[in-house]
Order: sequence, then C-alpha cells, then structure tokens
Amino acid sequence: MIAARITGIAAGPWMRATLRYAASVLAVLLFLLSFRRSGERAGRLAERLETTEKANDVQRQMLEAAARRPRDRDELAERLRDGRF
Repeated sequence: MIAARITGIAAGPWMRATLRYAASVLAVLLFLLSFRRSGERAGRLAERLETTEKANDVQRQMLEAAARRPRDRDELAERLRDGRF
C-alpha cells in the first residue's frame, strides 16, 4: 500500500518536472565547477610560465656577461688602462 503511494508520487508529472529541473541545475553547477577549476589551472600555468621567463632572462644575462668577460690577463689589463671595464 505504501509502496504503491510512493510509486504513484514518483510517477507524477510534477515529480518528473522537478527531477528534470534538478538534473538541469546539477548539470549547470557541474559545468561551473569545472570552469572554475580550469581557470585555477590556467592561473597556475601562467605563474609557471612567468617563473620560467624570469629564469630564462637571468640565464640570458649570465651568458651575455660571460661573453663580455675578458679572455685573459692581457685583455683585462688593457680594458683597465682604457677605462672600458
């Protein structure tokens, strides 16, 4: 008797409409959650890219400084005499 009433309530048109709306709301909420997570992921990737660019810039400066370094003592002494150091 009770089972028949529950089945009758669950099979009612208003219950089906409620379930349909609940499923739609759930789908939208899951989409928004996924969208937020992808935004967080993009933010972490942007931070990593920025850190990599900084490291590359430091390495570039070090290589440029090494390229400008005097090759031997004579070149160093010449630069010191000419005031180019």
